[in-house]
Amino acid sequence: MKEKFYITTAIAYTSGKPHIGNTYEAVLADAIARYKRQRGFDVYLQTGTDEHGVKIEEKANNAGVSPQEFVDSVAGEIKRIWDLMDVSYDNFVRTTNANHKEVVQHIFKRMYENGDIYKGEYKGLYCTPCESFWTESQLVDGKCPDCGRDVKISSEEAYFFKLSKYQERLEKYFEDNPDFILPVSRKNEMINNFIKPGLQDLCVSRTSIKWGIPVSFDEGHVVYVWLDALTNYITNIGYDVDSETEQFKKLWPADVQIIGKDIVRFHSIYWPCFLWSLGLELPKKIFGHPWLLTNNDKIGKSRGNAIYADDLVEKFGLDAVRFYLLHEMPFANDGNLTYELLVERINGELANVLGNLVQRTISMGNKYFDGKVTNKSVVDEVDNQFIELINTLNAKVEEKMDNYLVSDALTEIFNVLRASNKYIDDTTPWVLAKDEASKDRLETVIYNLLESIRVCAVLLKPFINKTSDEILRQLNNNLESFVYTNDNVYELNQPVVLFQRLDKEKILEEFNIM
Repeated sequence: MKEKFYITTAIAYTSGKPHIGNTYEAVLADAIARYKRQRGFDVYLQTGTDEHGVKIEEKANNAGVSPQEFVDSVAGEIKRIWDLMDVSYDNFVRTTNANHKEVVQHIFKRMYENGDIYKGEYKGLYCTPCESFWTESQLVDGKCPDCGRDVKISSEEAYFFKLSKYQERLEKYFEDNPDFILPVSRKNEMINNFIKPGLQDLCVSRTSIKWGIPVSFDEGHVVYVWLDALTNYITNIGYDVDSETEQFKKLWPADVQIIGKDIVRFHSIYWPCFLWSLGLELPKKIFGHPWLLTNNDKIGKSRGNAIYADDLVEKFGLDAVRFYLLHEMPFANDGNLTYELLVERINGELANVLGNLVQRTISMGNKYFDGKVTNKSVVDEVDNQFIELINTLNAKVEEKMDNYLVSDALTEIFNVLRASNKYIDDTTPWVLAKDEASKDRLETVIYNLLESIRVCAVLLKPFINKTSDEILRQLNNNLESFVYTNDNVYELNQPVVLFQRLDKEKILEEFNIM
């Protein structure tokens, strides 16, 4: 029986079309999910949309449509972009779905009956875009510490979750599970900024808005959007307070929850306490990935620098965009997107290192051996070193991916691809081809190159799936082995250009960057 692997993204807020920074998270989760499937895990990838809250209500009013009409449109656009980016999700959830709303009501009532939710009055500072309450001391220059926008004084009857009740338990859990939050820097932020100052009870209902899930036992109250949103990870895999489906028992706890660094607080403080209130296990890992910036500035529609995935794919191609996102984003620090760097990566890594290697090698196989290449085992020391490099690649990729170092895993693969190009220079097959006595040696060299390309193509599958498939089609070989194989047989197809080199000046001019 396969070992399960349940992975989630944060559900995208339906306030508008997702920019490339939002899209990165879905692509990152997809790469991890595809990698785990490739390694034999029974993977379940869940993503979707967060569709309630005052911000949605305001945007719908401004657009002259109902909130439901508004979120239907935006959710459809988000799903379209996820599909465009080849995100292999198993479930695309929506928090306006009837089942989710019903179970959230049950959860809220159960927490109330357990004594973890009580009624009171809220007076404080509220950030509408973030759907977050703040104290005066938490503000930065009088503004929301998360988004930098203005906050409003809010006062209303509300229900509160006893977050303070779980202070000691949360502190101990963090201490006993140092790898619960990745990277470690995110954990330190949570401890120093939120836990050590003391957890305050959390307002979990509103009466000033209507667009949300009603509290079932108190008319006029609507469930706080973050309680609604966070519970999607369990409501959509078969959880209810009085029953747990076989699917839920199989999948929960989540193996890793992929989220942006700006919402680590909700997932690492609120979410564990909600789960404990329900008597449930915590997810095994919370990975708070960094932001993707553009020209070292935060991406946002209001900033006038929003870049969208569909525009990039139309111009540069799907796998070029996927590669850039996955390769350029560090594990802990923010990444940067510029058109100049994107073109450089396409021309360098994709067109030159990968594409040129594949085309040169297959062309030589066709030219010198009519496309049929086997291993003649006429070896030199340079071959042994090269084969050793190929055979150690899988372990390196595995170590990186198991620790969610996705960019580093891609770097390891491209190190071998660069070594393959150097191997061509070192063995000079064009010189060997001039001597009939060196024919078996030449075939061995071509075979070694084909094996290197095949192994790299297999290992690239989680990241640039369509390109991987195209390489294997050109090789006419679908052997899924992660290591060098001595007795493979290649009957090559004709080479096809994988990535066209781009004119950087022309591209920059096209995007008005000159």
